[in-house]
Amino acid sequence: MNFADLIRIVWDNLKAHRMRAVLTTLGIAIGIAGVIAVVAIGQGGEAAIMSELESMGSNRYFEIGPNYMKNETADSKTFNLQDHVLIKELSPAVEKMAPITLGPMVDLRLPNSKEKPMMATLYGTTPDLLAGLNGSTEQGRFLTDADVTAHSRVAVIDAGIAEKYFPEEGALGKKIFVQDTPLTVVGVMEKSPSSMMQALSSRIVYAPITVAQEMLNTKVISQLCGVAVSEEALPQATSDSLKILEKRHPGVSYMGSTMEEQLDMVNNVTSVLTLIIGAVAGIALLVGGVGVMNIMLVAVSERTREIGLLKALGARRRDIMQQFLGEAVALCLLGGLIGMAFGIGGAFIIALAANWPPLVSVWTVLLALGFSAVVGVFFGLYPASRAASLSPAEALRSL
Repeated sequence: MNFADLIRIVWDNLKAHRMRAVLTTLGIAIGIAGVIAVVAIGQGGEAAIMSELESMGSNRYFEIGPNYMKNETADSKTFNLQDHVLIKELSPAVEKMAPITLGPMVDLRLPNSKEKPMMATLYGTTPDLLAGLNGSTEQGRFLTDADVTAHSRVAVIDAGIAEKYFPEEGALGKKIFVQDTPLTVVGVMEKSPSSMMQALSSRIVYAPITVAQEMLNTKVISQLCGVAVSEEALPQATSDSLKILEKRHPGVSYMGSTMEEQLDMVNNVTSVLTLIIGAVAGIALLVGGVGVMNIMLVAVSERTREIGLLKALGARRRDIMQQFLGEAVALCLLGGLIGMAFGIGGAFIIALAANWPPLVSVWTVLLALGFSAVVGVFFGLYPASRAASLSPAEALRSL
């Protein structure tokens, strides 16, 4: 049997059982669509997150904190307010260095307001943090060294807080209460162009670290955020900072991380999540393959007379096997093409709604289609072999 004859016979048999073919291909289509859509959405989301994280900080940015790998946590002895000053003085590789005292959940409200306070994040810090954030103020100014030294009760708020509390008049010079402490707004941070980053940074207040520590009644500095003089000097800046801190605070274990390392960590996490979800979607493809095997076994039982006639007319075992295997592969490939269309379309729709780029890789599509063909061969092999192994005499008994 030549290839053209095989294609014609397979097509005629599929047309003869249209409804069965459609229902069988549906399982394969769902599996293929799920795999393509999940991988495309995962890759697009990963690209969007990576892009946003890169825009959040300078490529010369690094952080120093307690070594969580050794179960170290920040306390009053981990850092002090002189550490960041000495690191800048002693290390020629460090350009900026800012400490952070973090208040993750603080009450924020307007004076004389009867509304429920907003939950916000308080960053007690110094002017150098602005360089690390790779940001700027849209209105007013950021914190100054004079603010820190004088314990000035001033604050810089993000654009989300400004829009909520001061939608019409400007926020500059207005009072806000943070933990029942009045602070004067001296600056508003520039609004992020990304909706994702707006959601992550929509409730942040920056205050002088001296004032923040008084408000939170703590001397704990959570971490130090630095900026190297150049990207090439980043490893040296991190190493110098660790050595200086370990000498100043014996017994405390520190660790440093750069923006590149943080991006790699996020990349690894998102890749694993995409792989897991893609594997779950692939289970639907296997279920569809089981459906193909079931339908082909039914077809073998129904077409016993046809098989007997073909063998009586001289058809070889290989010809019978090729016919039934070809039908199984055709069903899976047809389902793969339908699933490819729905998977790519679904990925674009979801990515459009989430406002990130859909990354439909050619290799992902080819791999999904190739896998559907493999499923057709794997789950069609047994029914095809069973059909080919029928003896002509046994098959012709049903005539």
